[in-house]
Amino acid sequence: MDLSTMSKRLQGGQYPEYPADANSLEYARQLDNQDKLRHLRQQFILPSKKSLKKKALNGTIPGNTSTHPVTNGVNGTNGETNGHGSVNDDDESSIYFVGNSLGAQPKAVRHYIDAQLETWASIGVGGHFTNLEESPLVAWQDMAEDCGRKSADLVGASPSEIVIMNTLSANLHLMMASFYRPTEKRHKVILEWRPFPSDHYVIESQIQWNGLDPKQSMVQLQPDDDFYLSTEHILSEIDKHAEETAMILLPGIQYYSGQLLDIEHITKYTQQKYPHIIVGWDLAHAAGNVELKLHDWNVDWACWCTYKYICAGPGAIAGAFVHERHGKVEHKQGPGGESIPVFRHRLEGWYGHDKSSRFNMDNKFEPTPGAGGYQLSNPSAIDLASLSAALSVFGQTSMHDLRSKSLALTAYAQHLLDCILAHSSSEKPPFRCITPRDPLQRGTQISVLLREELMDQVSKALVEGGVVCDKRKPGVIRVAPVALYCTFEDVYNFMRILRTALA
Repeated sequence: MDLSTMSKRLQGGQYPEYPADANSLEYARQLDNQDKLRHLRQQFILPSKKSLKKKALNGTIPGNTSTHPVTNGVNGTNGETNGHGSVNDDDESSIYFVGNSLGAQPKAVRHYIDAQLETWASIGVGGHFTNLEESPLVAWQDMAEDCGRKSADLVGASPSEIVIMNTLSANLHLMMASFYRPTEKRHKVILEWRPFPSDHYVIESQIQWNGLDPKQSMVQLQPDDDFYLSTEHILSEIDKHAEETAMILLPGIQYYSGQLLDIEHITKYTQQKYPHIIVGWDLAHAAGNVELKLHDWNVDWACWCTYKYICAGPGAIAGAFVHERHGKVEHKQGPGGESIPVFRHRLEGWYGHDKSSRFNMDNKFEPTPGAGGYQLSNPSAIDLASLSAALSVFGQTSMHDLRSKSLALTAYAQHLLDCILAHSSSEKPPFRCITPRDPLQRGTQISVLLREELMDQVSKALVEGGVVCDKRKPGVIRVAPVALYCTFEDVYNFMRILRTALA
């Protein structure tokens, strides 16, 4: 079965039938040779085994053969040969399976940031309004809007429904400030049992800000013994608390288990039965990872970061979606005949003011129609340059194609994990996978829950083998082969190291 057929089968929710030699380096390389996205790996700088040991800056980056920061290595990615040559072991790229925490660096980032710095140095404040020839960037005041347009395919929305601003937690606060309007009767927020701490803090503090008790107003959905939250269970809890609920805020992908929730069905069910409930989504682990259709799914609002799967850099500027029905700006006539804007309440800021009259400085807020009206401040041009560079790589493919490869990568990883368990000689299984086996219920992540006593030896072996992946207490290793820059050979080598460590 070729890679294309495999991906189509997985898109239908079915696993492929792997041949007898699937657990071999040769088979992994065959899949890589069939991968139409394999060229995208050359767009990234991956840490090398040597660079992971770096203790001080020395003017070099992985893959370079000199100290010049933009000189390419053997093939532009850390001296990588993908099995078709030989390089020094320390110069080989790491197995970078941690894109669910921080994506690898796109090579374009240095070029885009250099362009921003040259613009600043050359024309100063004029950079806000000037498009320089030969620059990959638009004028600074247009950069957020430009990045919004380039993000449309990532989240399935019209550009006017996307705003690039702030960071994830700040945007969650801003969205809740506008959309969480509790009453004495309806004040509850339905969330997951184990939200990422920032989400928990945001929800808890917003409830307290409104003078309410989190113990009474937070409804945390509990999973089963396999850390699985079934859609049926979620809907039944919504039914149970609906008349007291003001908002639902759930993750597109649960960060610990890696489960992809049914965003479309949960949103539609809630809005049809309980139109008073606002449905929001934290897409930190979903944006740039799985296909999303936020507009078509009628999601009220959503937020995401850009430093994980979108690869815009640590702490990078974040994004938010506001459905067009919540971004409308209409006008009514005031008592003196003046035009008064009518719009959804939100915390207001200068950059939320319509660009056409923003510099009138008259302190009469005229919101930008759409999600842009929820902006507060002049965004960092350096942050936007980094994001624009990352989005330029996404512009060379589509979320559909990335998702197709992702399904194949994680299915192959699951197959090799199954092989390790099948050949384990221990009385108790050394691990279990808590991410759903259904390929349509997960993104680019498989969470491996190790027996507690094995964590130290496995972690040590992964580090020594040049593997970068993260651990989440209690006992989970999150394995995330990102389609943009990871290979089937990476998956095979990871499993070889894991199998040896467990033995």
